[in-house]
Amino acid sequence: MAASLPLQFQFLLLLLLAKAVYSSSEYLIGVGSYDITGPAADVNMMGYANSEQIASGIHFRLRARAFIVADLQGKNRVAFVNLDACMASQIVTIKVLERLKARYGDIYTEKNVAISGIHTHAGPGGYLQYVTYIVTSLGFVRQSFDVLVDGIEQTIIQAHQSLRPGSVFVNKGDLLDAGVNRSPSSYLNNPAAERSKYKYNVDKEMTLLKFVDSQLGPIGSFNWFATHGTSMSRTNSLISGDNKGAAARFMEDWFENGQKISDSSREIPRRVSTIVSDLSRNHSRLLDIAASYKSSRGQSVAKSLDAKIRVRKDSKRKFVSAFCQSNCGDVSPNVLGAFCIDTGLPCDFNHSTCNGKNELCYGRGPGYPDEFESTRIIGERQFKMAVELFNKATEKLQGKIGYQHAYVDFSNLEVTVPKAGGSETVKTCPAAMGFGFAAGTTDGPGAFDFKQGDDKGNDFWRLVRNVLTTPGPEQVQCQKPKPILLDTGEMKTPYDWAPSILPVQILRIGQLVILSVPGEFTTMAGRRLRDAVKSFLISLDSKEFNNNLHVVIAGLTNTYSQYITTFEEYEVQRYEGASTLYGPHTLTAYIQEFKKLATALVKGQTLPRGPQPPDLLDKQISLLSPVVIDSTPLGVSFGDVKADVPPKSTFRRGQQVNATFWSGCPRNDLMTEGSFAVVETLRDGGKWVPAYDDDDFSLKFKWSRPAKLSPESQATVEWRIPESAVAGVYRLRHYGASKPLLGSITSFSGSSSAFVVV
Repeated sequence: MAASLPLQFQFLLLLLLAKAVYSSSEYLIGVGSYDITGPAADVNMMGYANSEQIASGIHFRLRARAFIVADLQGKNRVAFVNLDACMASQIVTIKVLERLKARYGDIYTEKNVAISGIHTHAGPGGYLQYVTYIVTSLGFVRQSFDVLVDGIEQTIIQAHQSLRPGSVFVNKGDLLDAGVNRSPSSYLNNPAAERSKYKYNVDKEMTLLKFVDSQLGPIGSFNWFATHGTSMSRTNSLISGDNKGAAARFMEDWFENGQKISDSSREIPRRVSTIVSDLSRNHSRLLDIAASYKSSRGQSVAKSLDAKIRVRKDSKRKFVSAFCQSNCGDVSPNVLGAFCIDTGLPCDFNHSTCNGKNELCYGRGPGYPDEFESTRIIGERQFKMAVELFNKATEKLQGKIGYQHAYVDFSNLEVTVPKAGGSETVKTCPAAMGFGFAAGTTDGPGAFDFKQGDDKGNDFWRLVRNVLTTPGPEQVQCQKPKPILLDTGEMKTPYDWAPSILPVQILRIGQLVILSVPGEFTTMAGRRLRDAVKSFLISLDSKEFNNNLHVVIAGLTNTYSQYITTFEEYEVQRYEGASTLYGPHTLTAYIQEFKKLATALVKGQTLPRGPQPPDLLDKQISLLSPVVIDSTPLGVSFGDVKADVPPKSTFRRGQQVNATFWSGCPRNDLMTEGSFAVVETLRDGGKWVPAYDDDDFSLKFKWSRPAKLSPESQATVEWRIPESAVAGVYRLRHYGASKPLLGSITSFSGSSSAFVVV
């Protein structure tokens, strides 16, 4: 037996190993992830402003994902949170920061925490505090708000608790087929000399960070790429992370399942069945086994069971992958172009109309007419690009951790702009939206007789507008050539309709700089901001910053203030220009304020905090009715099967299998970090094991009522069997919760009859 080392030598060895780990590491790094799916029924979805787009189930779950990077002493750090949500919200950010202060003191503040949205248009709305953004959701939705605040906090806690020595690598590459410009006529109004510097009219570059723990290896990746979260249409009612959420799901599963890319990202290997040794020769035996498992009656289950019904049980995921949003303002994932649904011909180039009507012009995704397939394809393209960058990332981020933040009143900001022979001082304006805003986009057209590119407006809609408020002559002049449809910046009843005070923020990790912007910059607006900040940083300190400096825009971050176009694009007044709230000089104002942040970042200055944005939580109004009661027909229990899988059924990969259950409203229990729908596979000893759940792209949870005010409801579990599914015996299971008129909410579950997959 070998003699053990003396205790003092063991201690010395540990010190040397620890020193070696730290010396090879640049930073402390940590990642986190948490469920933010929210209410999957009755709540209007955020993005399209379509009052008829009401959530009624789940395509796949939404998550908050975070990274924290700190210097090795833990003194300076930045935290970045990416949300599978339409955008960040000022009131959500305020309340998250309050919780972080209560938990960690001044470690995490508004200065070094960024909260960004991927811009999916298929998530629950009602979580922003300004009236404009919660009209279609019937006001504020507390569940939507709470699940975001809780989820962001939990995500940051995970990342904080997992901080360990490690390195961050950066890589960039072009992804050519995941976005097109949906307002090319506006883009063409930019100077020809400027346009000639770029090969494409949208940004094709993806920038990826790879996080590598010094001992555990890779723990995550975050990337920024510009394309709208509008692969799912304005008529979709299933909660979905759209193409970026899908890409994140694909990449996390890819890493956890051995980093193998098949022909389709749907082919993620699951559980292996061993109940029959040679499945191909024992089909009849499988059928006999399946026939012995009939659908179960609904039964009550313990609330604590929620955590046990997920396929991905570890909420502190080993690998976290986020696909973040950038300057997506005029970038559509509907890459086949925009066509008239009545004639099939291309839409009018300048106004995106069909015979003068905007309602008939729709963009087509690569899976047209199947929006789920378009979502998969655009998500898969981003996923595969990210994998390539991840595998080839060799440039290590090195250097300081830094950050700067300020609040700026954009409603009346003095801005210096060039003028022939010199410069002049102009001002931004109180927020206002133009007539072109109401026309919508080719991703989601508006209604009535509005059209994009309208720089005149019409008298009828001005009369309608004046019922709410009439803009004064100074505001009209300031916003020109925008004809004002809604003067939101000057509408204060019952409380503010639009933000005036906005956060601007810079985060630095070595040679990477993240520009956190509270809106949707168009392609050229984003290019101007990035280029201005990069050249300005280099001019301030050429030794610290050089051409190896990476600058990315994190769009829709910390709050939301709609669009930012160039001055020239604003003149055209398509949707993006009409939605640029603070007038024609908005972009110049951003560049001016970010240069101030850059100066403070380089010189180590402390900027004035600026005017504080309002906390309007106590003023919020909600008109969404609560769940009053759930019921079932006489003799039926919650969880009972209403429409079963046919007996002795056999399905092949690519086919769809469904079962419908008597259910309760999903608002009774959001199943956070749980699941409403599960596919179970039979293992040895008759044990049923979860194989897929409602966080899988192949499984859909659909909920409905037979009538709008009916207390009865049904839930359908719909599984499109993926090519990677293992042959064996399966069944569908539904979990839910019901609310009696009196008493407490009760959790339940039920399962379908078993079936065979070959």
